[in-house]
Amino acid sequence: MSQPTKTSRVGGSRLKKGGVVLALVLGTIGTWEGVRTVAYPDIVGVPTVCFGETRGVKLGDRYTLEECRVMLGEGVKQFEAGMRGCLRNPDAIPDKPYAAMISVTYNIGTAGFCNSSMARRLNAGDIKGACDALLAWNKAGGRVVAGLTNRRQDERRLCLEGAG
Repeated sequence: MSQPTKTSRVGGSRLKKGGVVLALVLGTIGTWEGVRTVAYPDIVGVPTVCFGETRGVKLGDRYTLEECRVMLGEGVKQFEAGMRGCLRNPDAIPDKPYAAMISVTYNIGTAGFCNSSMARRLNAGDIKGACDALLAWNKAGGRVVAGLTNRRQDERRLCLEGAG
């Protein structure tokens, strides 16, 4: 992961209970990840459970729907913090692009986001370019995946709605 710059605001969060950003993020992730309470191998064989959680998951792990919701909430907070850590001015990003970027970070990981053209473009002030760069992240195991292509198009649509 890239180191935060002096102007980044690592400690902040825009995920307020009942807030627009949180609702957009949870709606997007929930739509595309779905929920499965028993761990399963994803398209490339990574053990996955709940709303796409992979960290520390073993095949056969079981959770209640409430445990999955808590896991999602905690994961979204952690990925937002990681995303903020590599952005120079995260609070200057409008709500919809910000929510789209949290969604993609949740899906590809903090290192993936921080080393991406999305982060570079946001740091250069090019929000529309960052939205367009979402479309490059449609592969798993080196192959284009229709579900990821559709997800990135949806995230891009959300991103562009708020890009101005």
